[in-house]
Amino acid sequence: MNENKSSPTGEAISAPLQYQTSPPLRILVVEDETAIRHSNTKILLRSGYDVDTAEDGAAAWDILQGVVFDLMLTDNKMPKMSGVELLGKMRNACMAVPVIMTTGALPEAEFARNPSIQPTAVLLKPYTSAEMLRTVKKVLREAEIPPFASQIHMNFD
Repeated sequence: MNENKSSPTGEAISAPLQYQTSPPLRILVVEDETAIRHSNTKILLRSGYDVDTAEDGAAAWDILQGVVFDLMLTDNKMPKMSGVELLGKMRNACMAVPVIMTTGALPEAEFARNPSIQPTAVLLKPYTSAEMLRTVKKVLREAEIPPFASQIHMNFD
């Protein structure tokens, strides 16, 4: 896969830098395939996100113990701990991080047995960088907390 694209004039085309949030939203990319992990990370960084990575579900679980993320992209079939197992652990620990599962085959039977482990969204492999960014933006937009929500106080006196 060649990620360096050229325009008809031969000039390099790079992904435009998207709007920058303050501070940038933090995303955890969990993927055992190095090329996919690096590609997703590069695309997200260019789009203004703060990105951490993990090579499998067990490494991601360790990271999640000390860092808060706005979103997680995870593969399903990985060594040590699958994406479904990671989702189960997160839900059992009441972690409310939105999750996009990137997978070649949807684990429908596992979702049917345990609906609480359903990811927020699914990207079926192979997907394009545009599809990934569109899904990331959609999930983050839907998970957004209304402005000033933390400043609302209920007074029952």
